[in-house]
Amino acid sequence: MPVADLPLVSMLRNRMQWNQTRQKVLAENVANANTPGFRARDLKAPAFRPDGSLAAALPAGFGVTQTNPLHLAGSGAGSPAEERQRTRFDVVPSGNAVSLEDEMLKAGENQADYQLAASLYQKSLQMLRTAVGR
Repeated sequence: MPVADLPLVSMLRNRMQWNQTRQKVLAENVANANTPGFRARDLKAPAFRPDGSLAAALPAGFGVTQTNPLHLAGSGAGSPAEERQRTRFDVVPSGNAVSLEDEMLKAGENQADYQLAASLYQKSLQMLRTAVGR
């Protein structure tokens, strides 16, 4: 069985390819920040990536309950990415809807995700080499 066919290695390779494609889309958004009528684009996260919110990780109908009146109640706020989407600025008079701040935040998050996947990829290959005795 080739190493590239292992599920973990394959998933990490796909993740890094997705991050590379997303970086290209984000760079195009920044490059067109002054183009009249341009709208920022983004890629949807792949199915294997959790979005970080607790509600998405829980089954339907399962929620957090306050079992003691002294406990803090949940605020119901979404993830930071959802908050940024809600507070997005309006379209400027030229019709452009690109926020450089939002795009830079996305690019930074994307870079961190890529570095994590690359590190895990490298470590999993080192582990496989150790297992086969190299």
